[in-house]
Amino acid sequence: VQEEKIFAGKVLRLHVCTMEGAEWLEEVPEDTTVEKLKERCLKHCLPGSLEDPKTVTHHKLIHATSEKVLTDTKTVLEENIQDRDVLLLVKKRAPTLLPKMSDVVAEEKRKQEQKAPDKDAILKATANLPARSVDRSVTHHNMRDFQTELRKILVSLIEVAQKLLALNPDAVELFKKANAMLDEDEEDRVDEIALRQLTEMGFPESRAVKALRLNHMSVTQAMEWLIEHADDPSVDAPLPGSAPAEAPAEGAASSAEAAAGPSSEEGGEEAKDELTEIFKKIRRKREFRPDPRAVIALMEMGFDEKEVVDALRVNNNQQNAACEWLLGDRKPSPEDLDKGIDTNSPLFQAILENPVVQLGLTNPKTLLAFEDMLENPLNSTQWMNDPETGPVMLQISRIFQTLNRT
Repeated sequence: VQEEKIFAGKVLRLHVCTMEGAEWLEEVPEDTTVEKLKERCLKHCLPGSLEDPKTVTHHKLIHATSEKVLTDTKTVLEENIQDRDVLLLVKKRAPTLLPKMSDVVAEEKRKQEQKAPDKDAILKATANLPARSVDRSVTHHNMRDFQTELRKILVSLIEVAQKLLALNPDAVELFKKANAMLDEDEEDRVDEIALRQLTEMGFPESRAVKALRLNHMSVTQAMEWLIEHADDPSVDAPLPGSAPAEAPAEGAASSAEAAAGPSSEEGGEEAKDELTEIFKKIRRKREFRPDPRAVIALMEMGFDEKEVVDALRVNNNQQNAACEWLLGDRKPSPEDLDKGIDTNSPLFQAILENPVVQLGLTNPKTLLAFEDMLENPLNSTQWMNDPETGPVMLQISRIFQTLNRT
C-alpha cells in the first residue's frame, strides 16, 4: 500500500454545478487545495481548457450555501467544506477597462459645452436687449383682483336670484328638495369599507375617521398617519375648522321647520319668511371648509387657527398662497369677500342684461351653484360642466373678460 494512501485525509463527495446547467460529483481528499479542485472541475466540463494557464484564474468556485467565494490557496478543509456540499463553478467577470485620457477630456469638454450659462453670462448676453419682462408681482396681483371681482359678482347675483325666486309660487317646494339634496352631501361621508378595514386593525373608529378625512379616504396613508401619531396627545382632537357638534342638530331643526312648510291659511308673507329661512340654511350648509392638512401645516408655522382659516378662505384653500397672504399685507381681507359688486357698474349691468343669465337666475340650481362656488371655489369646475349652470357661468366669464380688456 502506498504511503500517501495510508495517511490520506478524509475523502469528500462534492456536488459541482456550472452556470450552463452541467452537474456532477467530485471526490477529493479534504487536504486538496481549492485551485487543484478547480482544475479537476475544468477538466471535467471544459476538456482542453487547461492548455491556457489563464483559464484557472478566470474561474472561481463558490460555496452555494454560504455564497462564499473559495480562496485558491486554501484547502477544502480550511474552507470548512463538508461532505455532499454544493459548489458552483463560475467564470469571473472581465475587469472594467479604465477610460482613455482622451475620452475623459472629450467627455469633460462636452459637459462644459452643455452646461447652462451662469448669471453673469446671461446678463452679458442680454445687456443690449430692450426690457420686456413682466412684473410677476403685478401678474399675481391682477389674478387676485380677478378672483376678488368674480366673488363680488357672485355675491350680488345671489341677492338678485333670491329676489327672483321669492316671486316663484313653487320656490318653497323647490328649495325643500334642494335642502334634501344638501343633507346627503357626500363630502361629510366616510368610506365605510375603508373605515371597517382600519377598525378591524384595532384603531378606534373616531380616530380612523379623522385619519381617512385627512388622507382623502386612502386606507394606506390613513394607516401610516395613525401609526405615526399614535403617541400624539392631540391625536383625538377634532379637525381644525370643523363644525361643532351642535351644528348638525341646529341644521336638522331648521330642516324640520323648513319641511313643515306654511299652512294653507298662511299668507304669502309667511311663505317668504320660510324661503328666507331656507336660504339661510343653505348658506350654513355651504360654509367654507378649510383643507385640514393645510390648516395643520400652517398652524405648525405658528399662525393662529382663525388666521389660518381666513387665509385659506381668501386664497381658495391654496396652502402656498395662504402662507404668502399671512406673511404679506393680508389683502383682500375676509370681510371684503362678503361685499358685492357695484350694481350700477357697466360690468354688472351687462351681466344682468344677458338673456342666458336672466333665465339662469330663475333656476334654484343656479343659486345653489353660486352659493357653493362662493364658499368652495374649487368646486367651480363641477358647476361649469353642469348642463344647467354651465352656460350661465360661461356667459359671466365671457362678459367679464370682454369688459376687462376694454
